[in-house]
Amino acid sequence: MRTIRHYVDLRAAEQPAATWLIAPETGATMSYAQLQRDSQDLTRYLLGMGLGKGDKVALMLHNSYQTARLLIGVMYGGFMVAPLNLLAQPSQLAYVLEHSDTRVVFTSAEFAERLKAALTGINRDIGVIAIDPDAREIFDRAALPEVKLPEVTETDDALLMYTSGTTGKPKGCVLSNRSVCAGGEFTSAAHELKATDRVLCAMPLYHINGQIVTAVAPLVHGGSVVMPHRFSVSNYWELVAMHHCTWINVVPTIIAYLLNAPTPKDKGLDASGVKFCRSASAPLPPELHRAFEDKFGIGIIETFGMTETNAPCFTNPYDPAKRKIGSPGTAFGNEAKVIDPVTGKEQPRGTPGELMIRGDNVMTGYYKDPENTAKTLEPDGWMHSGDLGYMDEDGFVFVTGRIKELIIKGGENIAPREIDEALLKHPAVLEAAAVGIPDAHYGQEIMACVILKPGAECSAEALAAFSRQELGKYKTPKIIKFVTELPKGPSGKVQRLKLLE
Repeated sequence: MRTIRHYVDLRAAEQPAATWLIAPETGATMSYAQLQRDSQDLTRYLLGMGLGKGDKVALMLHNSYQTARLLIGVMYGGFMVAPLNLLAQPSQLAYVLEHSDTRVVFTSAEFAERLKAALTGINRDIGVIAIDPDAREIFDRAALPEVKLPEVTETDDALLMYTSGTTGKPKGCVLSNRSVCAGGEFTSAAHELKATDRVLCAMPLYHINGQIVTAVAPLVHGGSVVMPHRFSVSNYWELVAMHHCTWINVVPTIIAYLLNAPTPKDKGLDASGVKFCRSASAPLPPELHRAFEDKFGIGIIETFGMTETNAPCFTNPYDPAKRKIGSPGTAFGNEAKVIDPVTGKEQPRGTPGELMIRGDNVMTGYYKDPENTAKTLEPDGWMHSGDLGYMDEDGFVFVTGRIKELIIKGGENIAPREIDEALLKHPAVLEAAAVGIPDAHYGQEIMACVILKPGAECSAEALAAFSRQELGKYKTPKIIKFVTELPKGPSGKVQRLKLLE
């Protein structure tokens, strides 16, 4: 039975005293036996409030001891957990809370005002439970009702995740117990993880990567997770060394910031126990990939996933000799193919098209949105990813961009990532993102937004000249803007269409 409850109960039976969670700010730890007890008590607590199986419980909390406990505990009880994006504004939160039919929100004092503003105007009661995210207890166990826990099956809904789309209202991905567990299983198997493995979680738990890869996967293989409140470049390697982490899970933005900070050796730290660095959620430019491995001596396993696929669906092999830089790897735990976006026919190897995915990890559909569900999920189980790319002769996928973000200049298709990677080769550039802008002559022209490395200087003219050498005149951005930040979703993926605003 592939349910969160099954894996929590299995771990509590097989290794009750083993650590699942470490909260470094307080030093608190949680064993698998504690996780099981807490999950059962949370279920009784929610049932006592009048909630029933399948009801939605939202979390508006930064990463913490209690956030992790609630994330797993809500799913354990047969309820549906709906983590809220902490970057969202009141109007966005209001839409999600209303659309999701949320019954209860767990939050902390730091989000009280924003949540209060979001709840204004919602014409139904939504319970708000304010907690201390670092507390060991959040309710009186002695007062819990003696009630039978509802049965949970693998087809029962477990997780409701709203995607941070570039346009329109966010869509709620409905993810079953089976698909949530599949994501954890794929992660554990692909990276050959065991009970002795420990990961540092630098990703927020309101993002699918943080949830599945660093919270659920350890349940599958019996490992543990170190969960600081937030990512901080200043103490990142201290946490890795202090807690003897054996792998790290990051996004390209984190890699870029770590590259501009001291190495563990520079700080007198021993991080030699780290077997690999897993990169996901956004394409990793080859220049960053090589620079990280050269500087830190830690191999990167690049992967690819979506909210709709419960995080991982492509991964590079565990064996470093078999990895390909520039590719997020091959399909793992699911099937994949490339189709012509117009005809729907499968493309031969090496020919670009839309990536399609099918497997147990794929979502059930979009919540209360049959129209978009039908557009995304085919009757035979294949899911449209919306991503463009191709598959080489070895089955490795190369992602070139999103269908909606493709730049079409004078009838020629230009992948924005190609522009990004050329600009990132310049020694002064920290981050870059290209986007198509309206043009009377070509239909679209290219604009690039660039963040320079701290202390670096470079002019738009110099970068344009560099681009012409790398890309040729036709693909060189017409406009280069220097910015201090790029609009990103919770995974760190650049939301290119927001650059147009």
